[in-house]
Amino acid sequence: MLIVLPPSETKADGGEGPSLELDRLSFPELNPARKELIDELVELAADLPASRAALGLSERQDGEILRNAALWAAPTSPAVRRYTGVLYDALDIGSLRGAAAARAGERLAVGSALFGLLRAGDPVPAYRLSAGSALPGRGTLAAFWRPALDPVLAELDGLVVDLRSGSYAALGRIPGAVTVRVLTERPDGSRTVVSHHNKASKGRLARLLAGGRAEPTDLAGLLRVLRRAGLPIERGKAENELDLVLPEGG
Repeated sequence: MLIVLPPSETKADGGEGPSLELDRLSFPELNPARKELIDELVELAADLPASRAALGLSERQDGEILRNAALWAAPTSPAVRRYTGVLYDALDIGSLRGAAAARAGERLAVGSALFGLLRAGDPVPAYRLSAGSALPGRGTLAAFWRPALDPVLAELDGLVVDLRSGSYAALGRIPGAVTVRVLTERPDGSRTVVSHHNKASKGRLARLLAGGRAEPTDLAGLLRVLRRAGLPIERGKAENELDLVLPEGG
């Protein structure tokens, strides 16, 4: 089982690992595309106004551009510890111990606008690039990544649970992956897709699957595991889609 997480715009500073070496990352087929984007970001960082426009930043966020300028020299951290924010707080990878931590290291991956796809332990520096960023002289990042990323994603073995948001899922499709929607149910029984609890809910779901002993191999098995854990989960309308249904305000 592989659980593919979205990245986050916020990232932890620093790191204890050496500077970036692409050969140390998983999915080496992606390295030419990775190098092209990294070199482009480093060059772009020399032009602050252009970087702000491309990355959607204000002058107060120039520190994010300085991160990009140092991409080849900055220290690295494991990907699953580099990303921060609501989903990663709920995942709380640092609290897993022993066999649970080892399982999570094998099962977790992160979709990335800069690196395409990372395993949990892949050492990466802090950076700023979102799926919706518009780099000068380039089309969308989805158009850039899909020729390189689609073949890699098509070769993933076993059950894949894709928790990426829409913009990151557009960078590359995972055939047969299970997706999860987070819905809220009102007292009258009507339901709507929500954003407020979406990230935290997906973080908790990822933690349950990543560290748990169960190893489901298909959608039915995944559904059983989640229901045994007490999650209000249902089959969705689309193929290979699950709905996590939360009470309004819950």
